[in-house]
Amino acid sequence: MKSYDPREFIPHRPPFLLVDQITDLDPGSSGRGIYRIPDDLAVLAGHFPGNPVLPGVYQVEAIAQLGAAVVLSDERYAGSLPLFGGIDRARFRRVVRPGDLLELTIEMTSLSARAGKGQGRATVDGELCAEVGLFFIIAPAGS
Repeated sequence: MKSYDPREFIPHRPPFLLVDQITDLDPGSSGRGIYRIPDDLAVLAGHFPGNPVLPGVYQVEAIAQLGAAVVLSDERYAGSLPLFGGIDRARFRRVVRPGDLLELTIEMTSLSARAGKGQGRATVDGELCAEVGLFFIIAPAGS
């Protein structure tokens, strides 16, 4: 099975690249990826000192970055940039800590020339950590 570097598709770069590898990709439809939570992730120093927990917004962003790669891997969206339009029903079920391997999935539930929706999940060791519905607009890159 082929894996992909997310930088092939999305403009995000460290320190805000929250997908290490895309393990399954169906352009414009769905994807799977992973993000290993680094021990030295800066936000963990303050969230919470002595008890580091990955913020839920980082989990949502990791799912969204995978979703952006799914959209941008579809040649119909070349030269575009998916931007957050909304977050629906975000739920967090498990604490995520440094060293955890966050397994990400996203499925596009609708996709048009101007916008789309997706449903994503994040798990660690098969346990659900986060689930979220995402709404995004598709803008020209660089605007």
